[in-house]
Amino acid sequence: MKALGIDIGGTGIKGAPVDLKTGELLAERERVKTPDPAQPGPVAEAVKELCERFAWEGPVGIGFPGIIKGSTTHTAANLHRSWIGMDLGEHFGNVLPQRPVVLNDADAAGIAEMRFGAGKGENGVVLVLTFGTGIGSCFFNRGHFLPNAELGHLWFKSVVAEKYVSAGARKAEGLSWEGWAARLDEFLSHIDRIFSPDLVIIGGGVAGKTGKWLEHSKPPVRTAIAKLGNLAGIIGAALAGADSSVLERP
Repeated sequence: MKALGIDIGGTGIKGAPVDLKTGELLAERERVKTPDPAQPGPVAEAVKELCERFAWEGPVGIGFPGIIKGSTTHTAANLHRSWIGMDLGEHFGNVLPQRPVVLNDADAAGIAEMRFGAGKGENGVVLVLTFGTGIGSCFFNRGHFLPNAELGHLWFKSVVAEKYVSAGARKAEGLSWEGWAARLDEFLSHIDRIFSPDLVIIGGGVAGKTGKWLEHSKPPVRTAIAKLGNLAGIIGAALAGADSSVLERP
């Protein structure tokens, strides 16, 4: 079984066909620039272009940076307000060979990590956190996930958390990696007090830079580094595109 996974970001749209038994890409990942402004019409055309590069006519899953309920978007981080309230399955289905499954991008990454990555075999409460420009988050309990968890928007240290502990905040403040690791531990302590997860998987751009910060981190909860890197969103989107039951709540 295979499906095309597409990961829509604020600066780039990435995609590749995925072998759903192994989680491996069946072709080199392709990327197109996210249109600026990132309005629905031009973004749909960019997604169509990715599908055409692979001559793809099978199932498609799309990870989208916003809260998705059913197939309707309620937020659109780093894109354009005109997305809000839109039926994304219908919108992208107008330019693709068939209607795609659309899900939150952090949820897509989390689903992939649980199936093929650091969460494989974990049966407790698992939290996947992705640290990039902001913070993405995805909760699982006994392998089932809670959609649209936005822990990056928690109020923490007098700001929303992603303004304090995201990789983007570290860069904006010129913070050392050691200093960022201390903030990460503070944030994980806060998360542990509220949710008591059995495992926290740390992904996003920082997962590829563990040599710079990991030795400085002393987390209060069991952690693991995400294994799928920046391919997780593509792989998770493909899984959902082929079998939307992965999105069902327990």
